[in-house]
Amino acid sequence: MDLQSLEAFIAVAELGSFSRAGDKLFLTQPAISKRVANLESQLGTQLFDRIGRDVYLTEAGEMLKSRANIIIDDIRDLQTSVSQLNSKDVRHLSMASSHHIGLHYLGPLLRQFTDENPLAKLELRFMESEQAINSLLKRDIELALTTIPSPLNRELTAKTYWRDNLRFVVANDHPLARRKDKLRLNELAHLTAILPDQQTTTFQIIEQTFEKHHIPLKRVLSVNYLETIRALVCHGVGWSLLPDIMIDDQLTVLNIDRVNLIRNLGVIRHKQRTTSRGARVFLDIVEQSIALTKQPTQTTNPIGEIHVPPEPE
Repeated sequence: MDLQSLEAFIAVAELGSFSRAGDKLFLTQPAISKRVANLESQLGTQLFDRIGRDVYLTEAGEMLKSRANIIIDDIRDLQTSVSQLNSKDVRHLSMASSHHIGLHYLGPLLRQFTDENPLAKLELRFMESEQAINSLLKRDIELALTTIPSPLNRELTAKTYWRDNLRFVVANDHPLARRKDKLRLNELAHLTAILPDQQTTTFQIIEQTFEKHHIPLKRVLSVNYLETIRALVCHGVGWSLLPDIMIDDQLTVLNIDRVNLIRNLGVIRHKQRTTSRGARVFLDIVEQSIALTKQPTQTTNPIGEIHVPPEPE
């Protein structure tokens, strides 16, 4: 149902004449007739009864007339909104973030985005990487800020913006905290490990590390959030791996021989989804922030870099 056909219909309905409608719209009578006929074809019904030189609305025509002006206003509003997508006006952004990124990286980015785009409607959800990826695939969200898994679904693309060095940590009063020499990975195998859920990318990084050494993870306490894991480690419940940004003087970093774990954090998008104005603006803000902190970015799929040469027998 196009705007020109609706305007021709309204003119005829109000003036009761195809010729007078043509005069009003600066069109010929055949042009008006063609537009009305096109509208009748689209709707599959007759809108006017033509009796001699007089024109009368049919029942369907009366129904359309009562709503046509509303439809025309909606179409014009839609045209205006769509045309503004290429301007600087940001209307909407939907995305998800992991709790960790939300706590440690997202705040300043959202502050700048909302300050610069006060009319934008922001939809933000907090979820783990697996949930965020499912939401991306279902097109419920446009951007996911989370740990980048490997392998990444072929329909998605990712870019790393932050890199977390994962450190083995214990409470300061833990027996291993007194060790000044390098520890072997197998010394942790029979101690309680406090780790993220087994479905998370972070757990998979840790699991791969132990598997490369042929060491089983026997005593694992699964906890959803890194902040909760940190609290439990501080209370001496067990050991874990935490990013540098979460380590302070309440924790002791263990020196594990020849093990270096890094996880990649960044933004994941759907390859085939056209990037909205809001998403482009937000990603520009992220890029500017990274440039200021001089952190390298890269298009990537890996979950992280794992340097774990086999231990000697």
